[in-house]
Amino acid sequence: MRVLFCAFPATAHVHPLVPLAWALQNAGHEVRVAIHPGAAHLVTEAGLAPVPVGAALTEVMQWNDNFEKLDTLTDFLSVDAAHDDGWVGKWAGMTRMLAGFSPMLDDLVDFCRTWQPDLVLWDPFCVPAAVAATVTGAAQARFLWGQDNIGWLHARSRERLAQHSTGPEEDPVTALMRPMLEPYGIAYREELLLGQWSIDPVPAPLRLPVELSYEPIRRVPYNGNRTPPAWVHERPERPRVCLSLGMGGRGRQLFREAGVSFADVVAALAELDIELVTTLHAEQLATVRQVPENVRLVEYVPLNYLLPSCSVLIHHGGGGTFAAAVTHRVPQLVTPLPMWGEARTARYVAESGAGLMLEPQELTVESLAQQVTRLLTEPSFRAGAEQLHAQTQSMPSPAEVVRRLEALTVQHRAQRRAVTL
Repeated sequence: MRVLFCAFPATAHVHPLVPLAWALQNAGHEVRVAIHPGAAHLVTEAGLAPVPVGAALTEVMQWNDNFEKLDTLTDFLSVDAAHDDGWVGKWAGMTRMLAGFSPMLDDLVDFCRTWQPDLVLWDPFCVPAAVAATVTGAAQARFLWGQDNIGWLHARSRERLAQHSTGPEEDPVTALMRPMLEPYGIAYREELLLGQWSIDPVPAPLRLPVELSYEPIRRVPYNGNRTPPAWVHERPERPRVCLSLGMGGRGRQLFREAGVSFADVVAALAELDIELVTTLHAEQLATVRQVPENVRLVEYVPLNYLLPSCSVLIHHGGGGTFAAAVTHRVPQLVTPLPMWGEARTARYVAESGAGLMLEPQELTVESLAQQVTRLLTEPSFRAGAEQLHAQTQSMPSPAEVVRRLEALTVQHRAQRRAVTL
């Protein structure tokens, strides 16, 4: 079977798909990853074969590793079903963003016509991949990396349209899909926006209430192909506490939002009997003029190397960071900065007993030190982290999902042939 992944060109989007791509290759399938040429190194570092597409997506690429650009991110794509005010504007913004990926369509169609994939698995932002799969007869599904904001917003939009008896021209999906479908003579159907099914790494209690076909997969942390420093494998003399704010989201805005400085946070935490490891951007690390002897300031260490030796993880609620902590049974202190689903993640951690939630407006150097102390000294949090780990272990591994994908590919391709005949 030939499987084509289509990835959003950013580290936080490529890393989640790698374990499944490996599992497919190990099962004997051919795998390729379609991605902007400027991000192809993320694919080759993982030992996978990239297919350069969408070179015109220059605006998207400007956000990669651009600290000034990342600092302007907002919560306009975030969804919290418990607080759904403003969803109409979010859906309009989401569809405009999805339309920005249309320049990759022709490249994807050309490659699919040449390579003839059996299955196309695509990032929920990369809607043109579903169109290319349809043009060339492949089965296609979304590969989610977090909660299904697009599916939830689309469902709300359809409900609103039905209630108000408005015409299809008022649906933002029309403006999104028409320019991609008309050149290929394809009529719109919902699977072109939402996949024939979706592979979902989000634990069931964290999923948004959406009536779609989801195939669960256990998220196996992959955080890049780097040589870890030797100290990562040494047993720390003091409890090791990690502070990580993600690879490219709003996490980097945490201290500005909270009104505290990174240097003051480091100084306060260094007063505890811990070893503090911070993995932040170089510009933030440089604000600490005097580094205490129990503090390590590092620009990047893959979490799957670092967390096995950690007693607490402080983070912003990102899906990848959360999943790595769960895998390694580490209690979490989450200060959510909404960008996608961080608020729901933070509440879930707290409600499951695997950690604590601290809102940005509640974050002070004193409150941070107090919460870290609780996580280190109260055994219930370690027990909660163990229980959360056990729950996610019940989800199918990437290797187990491969067999399911084989069956679904045969099923959907057979259905397509039947419709064609």
